[in-house]
Amino acid sequence: MTKLWGGRFQKTPEEWVDEFGASIGFDQQLAEEDIKGSLAHVQMLGKTGILTQNEAELIKNGLHTLQNKMKNGELSFSARYEDIHLNLEKHLIDEIGPVGGKLHTGRSRNDQVATDMHLYLNDHVQIITTKIEALQQVLVQKAEEHVYTILPGYTHLQRAQPISFAHHLLAYFWMLERDKERFRDSLKRIRLSPLGAGALAGTTFPIDRAYTAEILGFDGIYENSLDAVSDRDFILEFLNNSSIMMMHLSRLCEEIILWCSQEFQFVELDDTYATGSSMMPQKKNPDMAELIRGKTGRVYGNLFSLLTVMKGLPLAYNKDLQEDKEGMFDTVKTVEGSLEIFAGMIDTMTVKKENMGLAVQKDFSNATELADYLAKKGMPFREAHEVTGRLVYQCIQRGCYLKDLSLEDYLEASGLFSEDLYDAIDPYEAVAKRMSAGGTGFEAVKAALEKAYSKLQKENVTLQANAT
Repeated sequence: MTKLWGGRFQKTPEEWVDEFGASIGFDQQLAEEDIKGSLAHVQMLGKTGILTQNEAELIKNGLHTLQNKMKNGELSFSARYEDIHLNLEKHLIDEIGPVGGKLHTGRSRNDQVATDMHLYLNDHVQIITTKIEALQQVLVQKAEEHVYTILPGYTHLQRAQPISFAHHLLAYFWMLERDKERFRDSLKRIRLSPLGAGALAGTTFPIDRAYTAEILGFDGIYENSLDAVSDRDFILEFLNNSSIMMMHLSRLCEEIILWCSQEFQFVELDDTYATGSSMMPQKKNPDMAELIRGKTGRVYGNLFSLLTVMKGLPLAYNKDLQEDKEGMFDTVKTVEGSLEIFAGMIDTMTVKKENMGLAVQKDFSNATELADYLAKKGMPFREAHEVTGRLVYQCIQRGCYLKDLSLEDYLEASGLFSEDLYDAIDPYEAVAKRMSAGGTGFEAVKAALEKAYSKLQKENVTLQANAT
């Protein structure tokens, strides 16, 4: 069979040229969306009288047959027909005869492929937000178990102040909440229909774009046909949102990797999410966390790749836009897999709370409490900071910690000290007293857990309402 666009061509490309230009190797992932878009299009063609009802019904039945064959793995695709659109059109014509060629009336592959990708991302963004929510659920459950587990909080990767482990985990809950909001907001741009925009200028046929948009579940149509076929902002936005979310996951991966080390010994991963060494029998490597951390760069690459493709393209469609799909598919697979792995990894992770607690007994993360103690006694904080710094230096010289200094040592530094200073610098007391909104105090963390659970519950109710 000749090319479906081959009427004006006198030569057939060599096979290797066909293979280089073909996208069927990856865009066959859009087969389901392509048929869905075609079903809406042919329904509209029948409604508007562009096709007879018999023609429309015959094409619709043929498309349903292709759907069933696809589900059963009975459809094969060839680089000879370049992409998923021409491959399916070829199968349709083989199935029902020349009338199958009428399906393409009033549309172009340019608006067809854009429609497919809008449909694809509409489905997968919703899957991703569901998986984000599942990870959030695991985080709040783990946090609830460890409200009173304390560990050193860090700045510059140096011990700073003791905090609740629950407080630390909930920081990621709220990062993921912002990620989820970004993905959901992007649906406003994803749920616009380019179908019917044609190659770039619309069509002379009396099509009804609003009708096909409604059938496909879109909220509206692109108002400009040039924009409709050349816009990839919705994919860029998806890749950007995915990059930010993967950055958040990567940060927690980095911490988990550190916490698993012999130097920290704060957590241990379940064997399911770790591997050993082929040479060193003692090793237990946090490979899944390392892989997610590494795959973050892969997602960034997909974003920058498409940004680079888009930066020099004149209107409207250009073959460069064939490069928009593989990065999108790869990012969807990477993000969905990472979220699923992460939920299981956190859920089964053993928290070594005794080691965490010991860590804050053997450091100076309670130094701020000592400065605050003096400030509450009336000393200007800057002076209190200076006094505390000298006491820390004294401990370093002696090889001890603030709790080990005698009351006499403290009184030499300032007459404002009294016996109650030891309670003030106790790590648990230090955490408990930090009751400012959003702080690490135990009661503040409990309140934050309630807000997190309430947020998840409210969103579930909204999702169920939207589903019905």
